[in-house]
Amino acid sequence: MARAENKETAGPATRLVAGIARNMRVKKGWTQEQAGNELGFSGAAVSAMETCAQPASDEMLMALERVLGDGMGIFEQAREYVRLDKYPAQFKDYALLEQRALGLSLYATLVVHGLFQTEEYARALIGGGYPPLSDERVAELVEVRMSRRALFDREPVALIELILEESVLRRAIGGEGVMRDQMLHLAACARRRNVTLQVLPLDCGLSGEHAGAYGEMNLVETPDHDHLVYLEPQEEGLLIKGPAKVSTYAQRYAKIRAQALGPRESLGLIERLAGDRQ
Repeated sequence: MARAENKETAGPATRLVAGIARNMRVKKGWTQEQAGNELGFSGAAVSAMETCAQPASDEMLMALERVLGDGMGIFEQAREYVRLDKYPAQFKDYALLEQRALGLSLYATLVVHGLFQTEEYARALIGGGYPPLSDERVAELVEVRMSRRALFDREPVALIELILEESVLRRAIGGEGVMRDQMLHLAACARRRNVTLQVLPLDCGLSGEHAGAYGEMNLVETPDHDHLVYLEPQEEGLLIKGPAKVSTYAQRYAKIRAQALGPRESLGLIERLAGDRQ
């Protein structure tokens, strides 16, 4: 069921797509039901999209482009911005930076980083959060989280580095089967030429020290070669731009990297843990 509150909170891209789609449908003389038949969706789904009660999915935007786009590419170009409208408010600025980044250096301490999550892992994580979300909102957030993975195959290539706490691999989000599939996915990601994946073991550091005690972080290199840090404590987005502060985070990340297992050892650990969950 579409969410009525979306009509008041819909973002600009969602509203623009709704208006253009409605005008082009009316120009063709179609009812919402007729448009739905052409698009492969119900008339109710078309109504929800046009009233902003339910933002268009990627699948609907592709159908709109095919049926109503008239070769202009309007709906195709809108896909990235409609996705941004669906993200939580604190994440929108970072989401755009992430998709355009030249390089990412990521450190995850509690759960698998969102960019590396499987669909089932993401659904279990988002659906189990607090405050509880509707099934429709969970599905929406899972959809846009999965869309972030396009970065792995983007041209120009993005270089992505992830350091995971070993405890993340041992925390059974969604159950044993979900975790096994998640670790197999991590292993596949680790074999990509543009990805470096390392695990920070439970017994990290020569003397048991832990450089990552302050928590997770995302370091970003932009297309203009600016360096930024994004933090998200308790669903509060914090984007750090000051060179001195960014340098401190980069040095801390380097120390964490030095305490982590090497890429080959990390892959071996992930594969062993996946095997243990069979």
